[in-house]
Amino acid sequence: MKAILSCTLLFLALAANISGQTAPITADEAHHRAEALLKQMTIEEKVGQMNQSSGIVMPLLASEKPDNLIVQGKVGSILWLIDVKEINRLQHLAVDKSRLHIPILFAFDVIHGYRTVFPIPLAMAASWDPGVEEAAQHLAGEDARAAGIRWTFTPMVDIARDSRWGRIVEGAGEDPYLGAAMARAQVRGFQGESLGPDSVVACVKHFAGYGAAEGGRDYDSSYVPEELMQNVYLVPFHAAEQAGAGSFMSAYMDLNDVPATGNHWLLTDVLRKQWGFKGFVVSDAWAVGALQTHGYAKDPEDAAFKAVTAGLDMDMASLTYPKYLAGLVHSGKVKEAQLDAAVLPILEVKYELGLFDHPYVDESKVDSTLSRPEGRELERKVAARSMVLLKNDKHTLPLAKSIKKIAVIGALADSVRDIEGGWTVEGLFGGGSKSNPVTILAGLKNKLGPGTEINYVAGPSPVRLFPSLFDAISGTKPPPPPTDAEIAESIAKAKAAAAGADVVIAVVGETAVMSSESASRASMELPGIQQQMLEAAASTGKPLVLVLENGRPVDVQWASKHIPAILEAWYPGTEGGNAVADVLFGDVNPGGKLPISWAHSAGEEPLYYNHNLTHEPEDRPNFTSRYWDVSSKPLYPFGYGLSYTSFKFDHLRLSKTTMTTGDATEVQVDVTNTGKLAGDAVAQIYIHQRWGSASRPVRQLKGFKRIALQPGETQTLKFTLGKDELEFWSPQTKAWAVEPSTFDVWAGEDSTASLHAELSVTE
Repeated sequence: MKAILSCTLLFLALAANISGQTAPITADEAHHRAEALLKQMTIEEKVGQMNQSSGIVMPLLASEKPDNLIVQGKVGSILWLIDVKEINRLQHLAVDKSRLHIPILFAFDVIHGYRTVFPIPLAMAASWDPGVEEAAQHLAGEDARAAGIRWTFTPMVDIARDSRWGRIVEGAGEDPYLGAAMARAQVRGFQGESLGPDSVVACVKHFAGYGAAEGGRDYDSSYVPEELMQNVYLVPFHAAEQAGAGSFMSAYMDLNDVPATGNHWLLTDVLRKQWGFKGFVVSDAWAVGALQTHGYAKDPEDAAFKAVTAGLDMDMASLTYPKYLAGLVHSGKVKEAQLDAAVLPILEVKYELGLFDHPYVDESKVDSTLSRPEGRELERKVAARSMVLLKNDKHTLPLAKSIKKIAVIGALADSVRDIEGGWTVEGLFGGGSKSNPVTILAGLKNKLGPGTEINYVAGPSPVRLFPSLFDAISGTKPPPPPTDAEIAESIAKAKAAAAGADVVIAVVGETAVMSSESASRASMELPGIQQQMLEAAASTGKPLVLVLENGRPVDVQWASKHIPAILEAWYPGTEGGNAVADVLFGDVNPGGKLPISWAHSAGEEPLYYNHNLTHEPEDRPNFTSRYWDVSSKPLYPFGYGLSYTSFKFDHLRLSKTTMTTGDATEVQVDVTNTGKLAGDAVAQIYIHQRWGSASRPVRQLKGFKRIALQPGETQTLKFTLGKDELEFWSPQTKAWAVEPSTFDVWAGEDSTASLHAELSVTE
């Protein structure tokens, strides 16, 4: 019977592949087929499906040749491999030569694009437009699928309240409501409404509390009380699960002294029992083996036991499962039913993706798909839509295209490597980016043409504070610090170029690897001599525009006082330079808003707007800061961003000013463009519960919408405040509920909005 089933599966796979068709099946059909296949599998083959091998180091770590492991059914997934010929070769081994012909699921970190690189996720969150993030990730998914990648380790939905944490670059910032909206958008972008042959499986990471690492130090422990987990850190994860995400990734760190990869409360109690998650959970890289490093597991065998019994379905690259899990089952310490529960959703996903029917990459179509012009067109739109205008005194921006002489200052202005940010697929593992990214200097030249003289002074590359994880992967070394002579020469050149220009555009920030994984910073100061060059250029008195290229807030206290215009461009992606030029010269009116509170300096971190009230609030006349030497309020608040036009928020009203806990009210607010240019407003709704079973944050975002308005145009926007918006998890009742109370309601352009109404909620 087993032989008949094997031959049938192989025939169906080959027949479908020859026809080039992938027949979609329902989730129920996938479940039944997976169950039938599971019954044919040995314990070793089941463990094989739970083993994700690292494509770039498979030959180094395996005791047997990788080809043999695949033929033996001991590899269920492979990551970090983008050579399509090798992907097809390995897939043929699995489908043609393994006993049960189960295809491999190839995976990669497609964080913000494949060949066409979109703005970093933090930047896309700054668009406050889930629709463009969904469109960007949909195109990224199409590209990944064309290249053989059917599973992406995205979205990262960790809440980040501390800008020192390097991985803030990969998420949506500090707010759970905005983060949930962006999480849903990314899952839909990659997977569609449900998993199918056109999907790339999303992997929601890092579950959970990873962004709360002590001191903002990547990989460090997190200590998060359950009420914060429920009300803040778990919210975007739950939103992604509700959107249908096919997989989750466990985090590296200890959560309240229990490593997330072996945390039964997270992986089973919350994810599966409370939320009803039906997909599978993979560890972060080497995290199963690291349970011993944490001091949580006695040895590697104990690590495998604790991970699998906690609810961890797949071991990423540590080889702990393939070495020890079968023995644990044979000894009776782990029940085979536990293996079945882990393997079943992995097989289901492979069926839903159509991998059994169409497992191979069409190599003839890869480059044409990855090089589609519509990808670059969308990237340019998303990049411009994500930029945040932080300052614009005396209408310095937009610049006139008739300018004759421009000085461009800063090494980042023409850095091909840094314009796209970190986690670029081909840049990291493909031998260099094939996207031909447009730097800011190139974008300015494209915009202005030969009629404008552009004098570029690069100066030394911003000095990296330490070798990064990505330097190690790519084999590069950080540049040496500049000599004193080089520093003096660069500063003098910057000043001379500025003195001879009509306008100065200074591009400063961080290199891409300085704001990424394994790249936390104790200081937010501009690295290298960027600050000195900026001050030298500003000393000439010429009009100066500061463009920031970075993945987190940096210290711009001096610039906020002395530079008339500041544009946050983030790492804007492949078409980033053209997009920056579009905004600087007014072809696009910036409408992005900050998804994070912008601190004056690192000493304020962690800093976030939705903190609780204290016995001595900072808004009292005689008590305005927690610090003696700097304001404890942000330099720029959450939700902040300027425009080349102006907006008025007026006539805030509630359909019901009194209601019961089970009811809802409609919030309406009028938004008018009071300026002379068309532009985008982002209406934001905030609430505060004045009393209840627990102290509640001073403000919480509970609604937003980005709209385009012509000069003089007014739109009336509507939002709902009901159970989903008003409930919270109380540490006293240990439950979710809407409590009787009085609620403040604000509407406006950022988290300091003053337009106010009151809502009374009764039993």
